[in-house]
Amino acid sequence: VQVVESGGGLVQAGGSLRLSCTVSGGDFKVAAVGWYRQAPGEQRELIATITSGGSTDYKGFVKGRFTISGDIAKNTVYLQMNSLEPADTAVYYCNVGTKSGIYFYPSKDWGQGTQVTVSS
Repeated sequence: VQVVESGGGLVQAGGSLRLSCTVSGGDFKVAAVGWYRQAPGEQRELIATITSGGSTDYKGFVKGRFTISGDIAKNTVYLQMNSLEPADTAVYYCNVGTKSGIYFYPSKDWGQGTQVTVSS
């Protein structure tokens, strides 16, 4: 499975960005997709997931600000990010994995990520 993340950039605090994750080479229709982020010096952390059935889940610190959605026809998953804060500055990655209950199991296939920088 190959994933390509795009849509990052530099934005002022309070602004918005929409990230895209385009998937190829896998069975997108039966998988789940997770968005992760990794800030400098920090571990990569899961922030949002979406299942093939459309169920979504979010970490508390992005709930209400970020929205994950999918377009199966385009093999693309989006992450709409609103009310961005400097603490959201990170490289954002997506991963096509599986979801069981509340747990997301990522695959070994990662993209290059897309940089999001939020200025104060």
